[in-house]
Amino acid sequence: MPSLWRILCFVPLRNLNVQSPLGSAVTPKQVAIIGAGAAGASTAYSLRKNAESSGIPINITVFERASYVGGRSTTVNVFDDPANPVELGASIFVNVNHILVNASKELGLNAQSASDERPRETEDILGVWDGEQFVFVMEDSSSWWNIAKLIWRYGLAPVRTQTLMKNTVKKFLELYKEPLFPFQSLTGAAAAVGLLDATSTPGATFLDSNNVSPQFAQEIIQASTRVNYGQNLALIHGLESMVCMATDGAMAIEGGNWQIFDGMLKSAAVDIRLNHTVQSIDRNSDNTLTVGFEANDSKHKLIFDEVVLAGPFQYSGIKITAPLDYTPDPIPFHTLYVTLFSSPHKLSAKFFNLKNPNDRPPETILTTLPLGTDLGSNEKGVGPSGFWSISTLRTVRVPSKSTEQPPETHYVYKIFSPEQPTAEFLRNILGLEHPNDTNTQNLTTICDLPTEDISWCYEKIWHPYPFLYPRVTFEEPILAPNIWYTGGIEGFISTMETSALMGKNVAALIFRSWEDEDGEIRGLDDDAPIVDQRLEEL
Repeated sequence: MPSLWRILCFVPLRNLNVQSPLGSAVTPKQVAIIGAGAAGASTAYSLRKNAESSGIPINITVFERASYVGGRSTTVNVFDDPANPVELGASIFVNVNHILVNASKELGLNAQSASDERPRETEDILGVWDGEQFVFVMEDSSSWWNIAKLIWRYGLAPVRTQTLMKNTVKKFLELYKEPLFPFQSLTGAAAAVGLLDATSTPGATFLDSNNVSPQFAQEIIQASTRVNYGQNLALIHGLESMVCMATDGAMAIEGGNWQIFDGMLKSAAVDIRLNHTVQSIDRNSDNTLTVGFEANDSKHKLIFDEVVLAGPFQYSGIKITAPLDYTPDPIPFHTLYVTLFSSPHKLSAKFFNLKNPNDRPPETILTTLPLGTDLGSNEKGVGPSGFWSISTLRTVRVPSKSTEQPPETHYVYKIFSPEQPTAEFLRNILGLEHPNDTNTQNLTTICDLPTEDISWCYEKIWHPYPFLYPRVTFEEPILAPNIWYTGGIEGFISTMETSALMGKNVAALIFRSWEDEDGEIRGLDDDAPIVDQRLEEL
């Protein structure tokens, strides 16, 4: 006789994972969230908080096609040792990221300085390299000295940038507050706080119009947009350029930032379904939604009152037969190669054209274009450097081949690049002699190199963020009655915090729709006159 579990899996039923409180006659609302990254976890976390404060019972089911939570925030263990995790993607968050900062405190997670684990074996902690020389180097010394160096080289541009960044962030933080929050129109909310001027303009133009010198913009701000988004100032919009400069209080969760989102899901008491791929959403005659999904090589269905798409729509592969009032436009995403490896060798002074062969390159190397190089808004804008960044993340202890020798210290590096780094490139940046052996000369990937040079490696190709072109309209969070979307914020600002903000926003909109007697969201058109006026001006 088939098990009860198998019967339930093949019959479309209301989700049975949580019962109503004893004596309650209210049927719990059934909510499906598709995606267990920052947006999905934040949606669940906020839904549960709203449910507890309002007394409305809910059941939350989270579908995730991957085998882990956290989405683009995930770690890799060096040598497969959980004691040595390194971030593969979203590495830091900052003081103005209120949702992440507050959640980490509420969940009892240990936030530490983002630079705590770096080796600190050189006075130069950060350098900006243009493919030929370091145009700026920041020392591991008092902040006033680095500020003095910036002022000496760039005049008042750093001060103007700081002021512009703070004013931009101040506008953005208005989205967290009433009366704008929760916003049913991201375009309307952005217009209301005055951010469309920044999103409608390329970063280079936005900075120039605010009296930030081209040299500072190209050498410092562009280095930041490249490491964070793989995009030059001529391509990326002005708002994201400012986001890249909001670095005060950079921090990370010990063991990996994914723990914030894991903690959110656990706190929300969700029914988490890992390795479950949602394939379809169908609207029923009573306006509920049937979600079809695949797990363990078999197909299943469940019925929900609300469905939240918590990831880029274009990559979901979901067939939606319920007519949508609005279908999100595809957003072009960047292809990024992330290369992690460990080696006993230090970065080569020769490769980076340092005068003294005994000098150490900075532990974090960002890149920019040489002055006079104009690649325009070309998406393939890496230029002469060939990579976006190289970071020395930490050291690890590796057992020596001889039992009589103590463990060796190896350095763990991370490279962001638009193409897969070759074995030759790795030899060059580590200053290794090129072997004469034909068999080793023909090696192509870094993982093919001898273990005495590369003791561990991990390569990842993915789409971590979109191309943030200038724009004045954004995808909205309401696709149809009871179907919600968080991915529209990607073209506005693409960070862990903003994804979490949209999740929190969608959760609030869902509860507002439940509280309205007529089932419609209050104030759907409140922002329309503001939007129309701002679009005409732009």
